[in-house]
Amino acid sequence: MARSRYKKLVDSLAAQIRAGQLAPGTRLPTHRELAVQERIALVTASRIYAELAIMGLVSGEAGRGTFVRELALPPGHGVDQQTTAAEMLDLNFNYPALPEQTDLFRSGLRQLASAGDLDALLRYQPHAGRPHERAAVAQYLACRGLAVTAQQVLIVSGAQHGLAASVMALLDPGDVVAVDSLSYPGFKALAEAQRLELLPIPVTHGGKCAGLQPDLESLAVQCTQRRVRAIYAMPTLHNPLGWVLSLAQRRRLVAIARKHDLLIIEDAAYAFLADAPPAPLAALAPERTLYVSGFSKSLATGLRVGYVVAPTKWVPQLERVIRVTTWNTPGLMTALVCDWLADGSVARMEAQKREDAAKRQAMARQILKELHCVGHSASYFLWLPLPAEVRADQVVMGLLRAKVAVSSAEPFAISERVPHAIRLALGSVALPMLEVALRQVARVIYACSCGVTTSP
Repeated sequence: MARSRYKKLVDSLAAQIRAGQLAPGTRLPTHRELAVQERIALVTASRIYAELAIMGLVSGEAGRGTFVRELALPPGHGVDQQTTAAEMLDLNFNYPALPEQTDLFRSGLRQLASAGDLDALLRYQPHAGRPHERAAVAQYLACRGLAVTAQQVLIVSGAQHGLAASVMALLDPGDVVAVDSLSYPGFKALAEAQRLELLPIPVTHGGKCAGLQPDLESLAVQCTQRRVRAIYAMPTLHNPLGWVLSLAQRRRLVAIARKHDLLIIEDAAYAFLADAPPAPLAALAPERTLYVSGFSKSLATGLRVGYVVAPTKWVPQLERVIRVTTWNTPGLMTALVCDWLADGSVARMEAQKREDAAKRQAMARQILKELHCVGHSASYFLWLPLPAEVRADQVVMGLLRAKVAVSSAEPFAISERVPHAIRLALGSVALPMLEVALRQVARVIYACSCGVTTSP
């Protein structure tokens, strides 16, 4: 009988939510109130809400209560879907582009077509790239504070492939990886696919000047309590919070990694946007760090050329993974990128994109000045914690109605507690349309804070 009663209550609440009788954002009775209201045990009320949460219908928030979720949102709040409707202003994904880069690509393709070794590029390549291409990347990295040999560089099909190759080569299912409690969704997806356990590192506020940063002392304590195998870090231009760790913080992280024998995976996808950052973790702890990056953000997302820098002892394992996942590097695209490394085009494009990102960041902060903005002054993304009375799913849905796509904190959250915040990608629309989109963001957040239902 008890089971039948419990099941009927779950089905009834689920039906009301799906029918819209309980609107998104509705605060449900507390567990105790539901127990009294329905004359059931408190533990049964808790089980009812737990089952509704598993079904994706409600979310429980510590200190706030249990709320009906916005069911019309795309899976993963849109981050899992890279295609955006043509009329949508996309502040969800970053694919920064400059007008002049199209001509650069056109001339590069013409030059490649007339090159003497074109036939060689149409054949299988060495698994980690041709020696002179690996040397070109090593020379590029030397200008960014990372001195490595060509033999330590492995060319891959974009930074995401580099992360996957690193995990597949050196970690096993069940390994515990420490990750910032807000982090890159692509690594979350990779960890799930490889059955890794992610251990969230708390994010703390380092003071007015320091801003948000990882709580490294909490990491040190966690390493004494759990068998942590690795740490995934973005010390330079963190996605989504935009921090650049100081040299002292990097040295502390390295000290923890050495004490507990942690593998370090350093993601530097956006590092090119930071002007003269401290030394990479790979330079401070070369014996245990995999440095992963690529040219998607600095050149174009369609150029799937990335690289992994690894200690020599791990290179054979990484080559084997490249072999079984893609066989070899993307020869034609790698040749294009290496030509642009040699003639200075990459350096020029990176400088122009730093300037472009700074301009967009300044615009966003001016338009959203009444809100709390978190990010780097030359970053292509902005983290926006929402006012206490505003729920992220309401904002995301309101903006979708206004033809603006953004992401909530959910795809970035490693811990169960998800903050009410949105991440704005600033690099995917032209500046005039970016201003339009940002003003819609401000309008929708204001309307939600006033309890007004937004409309286009």
